[in-house]
Amino acid sequence: MAAAVLAASQASAADVGACLITKTDINPFFVKMKEGASAKADELGIDLSTYAGKVDGDHETQVQAIETCIASGAKGILLTASDTKAIVPVVKKARDAGLLVIALDTPLDPIDAADATFATDNFKAGELIGQWAAATLGDGAKDAKIGFLDLTPSQPTVDVLRDQGFMTGFGIDTKDVNRIGDEDDPRIAGHDVTNGNEEGGRKAMENLLQREPGINVVYTINEPAAAGAYEALKSFGKEGDVLIVSVDGGCPGVQNVKEGVIGATSQQYPLLMASLGIEAIKAFAESGKVPEPTPGLNFFNTGVTLITDKPVEGVDSIGSAEGLEKCWG
Repeated sequence: MAAAVLAASQASAADVGACLITKTDINPFFVKMKEGASAKADELGIDLSTYAGKVDGDHETQVQAIETCIASGAKGILLTASDTKAIVPVVKKARDAGLLVIALDTPLDPIDAADATFATDNFKAGELIGQWAAATLGDGAKDAKIGFLDLTPSQPTVDVLRDQGFMTGFGIDTKDVNRIGDEDDPRIAGHDVTNGNEEGGRKAMENLLQREPGINVVYTINEPAAAGAYEALKSFGKEGDVLIVSVDGGCPGVQNVKEGVIGATSQQYPLLMASLGIEAIKAFAESGKVPEPTPGLNFFNTGVTLITDKPVEGVDSIGSAEGLEKCWG
């Protein structure tokens, strides 16, 4: 039976335990998410336990964390899943045990495997940087050579949404929008995976440059991967010839926009996602109320903003100075 049915009523905040399970505790995005959850839990008097995978893609550690949360009697779990399909059976087990499960940032596959999802519109985030890149290149967009630095071979939902959103914004036919790699546009120089970290971004960029030295646009799943890509391009003497775009909008990433390392990035708000998630667990514990999605969507949209110091006509954006004031709030 789903968590919404089994909710205990009239629980006091002091009785409420919650869990935050992120992909890693190294990526600054998840560090900020943990800050938001911890601050809100302290404010509301909720007992928060936090867990993280060893690396992005560490599915087994996340499974073990969910099992621990069930055994501890937690009222709810906030989860950024590394493997959005494989995690579903243990999420169902948690919901059947009466826990509210909220996906943060990364929707489960299917999305309704969680009680609710608080996330950036990840497709829109990708679409914005795709639109910006195409407009920045102008007529040159039709002859672009694009390298895609994705997340992992398992293609979790956030990976697919951002990648396919970028293609849509750039004007590439995605074929099956739920899958990476079936496209046949000649502008696609290749895909490689980064595990969402700087070292992975560097290696993936090196691999792609060996296959296609003429790459002049690089899409990256997140800003650590973008930083690694830049270092690889620099080692090849190409850092001034390639347009890098990304998603996250963390303070280091926005600083990289200011410094010209990244041309544009789509800013998310993980602190908001996590703090809203804690509030939702408290409300669920007290009344059994399950969060509602944003009207017209199947998730609660926490917003996305394009950050660039080189705005283009027709694509709304803000500059890096304002982006640094907003980063991950």
